[in-house]
Amino acid sequence: MALADRWLLPDGMKELLPPVAREVELVRRRILDLYDGWGYELVMPPVAEHLESLLTGVGGDLGLQTFKVTDEVSGHMLGIRADITPQVARIDAHRLRSDGVSRLCYCGSVLHTRPVNMLASRNPMQIGAELFGHEGVDSDAEVISLMLETLLATGIKGSINLDLGHVGVFSELVKAAALTSAQIDTYIDILQRKALPELTPFVASLGVADQVGEQLCTLARLNGGEAVLDQAEQLFADQPQIQASIAHVRQVAAVVSARFPEIGFYFDLGELRGYRYHTGVVFAAYSPCFGQALAKGGRYDQIGADFGRARAATGFSTDLKTLVMLALETDPVERAAILAPASCDAGLLERIRQLRTQGERVVTQLEGAQTPSNCDRQLVKNGTEWVLEAL
Repeated sequence: MALADRWLLPDGMKELLPPVAREVELVRRRILDLYDGWGYELVMPPVAEHLESLLTGVGGDLGLQTFKVTDEVSGHMLGIRADITPQVARIDAHRLRSDGVSRLCYCGSVLHTRPVNMLASRNPMQIGAELFGHEGVDSDAEVISLMLETLLATGIKGSINLDLGHVGVFSELVKAAALTSAQIDTYIDILQRKALPELTPFVASLGVADQVGEQLCTLARLNGGEAVLDQAEQLFADQPQIQASIAHVRQVAAVVSARFPEIGFYFDLGELRGYRYHTGVVFAAYSPCFGQALAKGGRYDQIGADFGRARAATGFSTDLKTLVMLALETDPVERAAILAPASCDAGLLERIRQLRTQGERVVTQLEGAQTPSNCDRQLVKNGTEWVLEAL
């Protein structure tokens, strides 16, 4: 690398400079206080772990996104975390080992080998919450509600829409159709791309019963308003397990809607994001101000099975830096400061301490240095007192 290029960051890596970095930190504290108010305990997993641990269970699909390094101490292969969720699952399974409900939250940087979408950085600051030990409408609705509260706490402008689905619909349907693994992969690919012209000939090639074929074809179109749930109930009238999944989505939506009447709802029963590890409701929040999901999550029961302790679980995560940048209407201005002379005067030092305790920023004038541009007041001595004056 040329000397002139050494200051450049790798593609997709982003750093925060003042005063944006301070704004992100303030929002981070606000959101973690929000989580604490809901009873979620903060955990701080390490940036790197044994690769097998990071890629176990929910983390299995993260293999291509994870940087691998060799531990110079043990010689073992380590991974730099690309997602904090599997780390929190490990903590719940092995470190806390609670038999009841565990509510855990986190915030930390993760690293991706490639951006997850065109708008994403490769070093997002992931913040989120996980609820372990409960399966049902209550816990799903709680986690979704906390996700929406997170977006509101950051000051996201404009309307927020919640996308709701349930992977149980797809799972039970392909089971009824007796599809092979290869056929399931092809079907998932078609559904994810919404490639409707490819769907009919693909289903025709399967040789399934007419009713099942109709269900396979229609699943790709089961997205939209609440009428979609009515249509799905009629389509899958012969499959009680799918009926139960649809009813679950309807109940979760009713609870969330009662708490957030201003939120719009979009139902997509063919949504398969994270299908390999999600087991129930999947959800994502969108806003017209951003072309990708602002936050997303879902239910992934049995998450601890690969750690030796299966647990029901649901949770969500988001990139804090993205939320803050979207919430800022204008670039934040540098915080104003008070200029103090360099002196060992006891009264001055006590006055500076008081001001800083009150939350003021006090900068000491250095000999020969220019006055900082953000100083709008100064401390001057008036008799025996140190008082503030406009600068």
